[in-house]
Amino acid sequence: MEEARAIHRLPFPDLIYRAQALHRAHFDPAAIETASLLSIKTGGCPEDCGYCSQSAHHRTGVKATKLMKTDEVLAAARRAKAAGAQRFCMGAAWRSPKDRDMDTLCDMVRGVSELGLETCMTLGMLKPDQVARLKAAGLDFYNHNIDTSPDYYRQIASTRTINDRLETVGHIRKGGIRVCCGGIVGMGETPEDRIAMLVTLATLPAHPDSVPINLWNEIEGVPVQDTAQPVDPFALVRLVALARILMPASVVRLSAGRTGMSDELQALCFLAGANSIFVGDQLLTTGNPAAWKDRELLARLGMHVAPARSRPPVPTDAAAPGQLRARSSTARAI
Repeated sequence: MEEARAIHRLPFPDLIYRAQALHRAHFDPAAIETASLLSIKTGGCPEDCGYCSQSAHHRTGVKATKLMKTDEVLAAARRAKAAGAQRFCMGAAWRSPKDRDMDTLCDMVRGVSELGLETCMTLGMLKPDQVARLKAAGLDFYNHNIDTSPDYYRQIASTRTINDRLETVGHIRKGGIRVCCGGIVGMGETPEDRIAMLVTLATLPAHPDSVPINLWNEIEGVPVQDTAQPVDPFALVRLVALARILMPASVVRLSAGRTGMSDELQALCFLAGANSIFVGDQLLTTGNPAAWKDRELLARLGMHVAPARSRPPVPTDAAAPGQLRARSSTARAI
């Protein structure tokens, strides 16, 4: 934490310089990865996460739906690919999937993969046998955010703990599926909480392959609405830069909240090391910039959509010594 605090409070030019230098060592600085997100089962979630419009505990106007049919999901995936998405993410509002739904979920994974898209799912907590089934079906990524710092987590949810979250992340990693894990800012947490969230991710046995940073969207009817505070634009850029420095080989994604960001703020985030966005007008239940706006922004910046990149073997606990060596090199670089 002390090392991360020191990096976070660097003069802004020094912070951006260090983040950009590490970014260039691992990625094409002009390339942005693209993903599309679809809610395959909306609302009615038994968890009480205070930021979420899909919790059954809150009155947000979100109508609960049943799990979509596979052909409906594949039609949406085709549209996402035509719009420029490289990865197709499927999210279900569950505490955890029921075993009776696993056959359908695996069919979705296989079908989306056959379209030539990377596959990602976020379904809540998983058991090791469920991880094994999704892996066998060809799932590339699993998203399971830790949301915030260990200390602040109890302020936003009571139906599970951050350790429950981390346990699922461990199951995913050990099962050979790539981990997508990040958090949300703007829920009333302190800058210290934001740093602690990134330190928690950076000190896992292996860094997440993708680190989404979500800016909380204003949602009527959820408890966080009473505690949420606007995030200073430069504070967001500092957080992106810190994520890049602490996890230099991870993809850092600007996720929810881009509708409230100016083009200039997004450009600064790209400069600080963000290199992935969601494309398409809709996320799970909140809006996203129109596809033409994203294409226009990238064109104005002279940036482009990243080509699909080959990936090294999925890190597991057995690979931890190599991960420690990588961290030592990172420490020297910063």
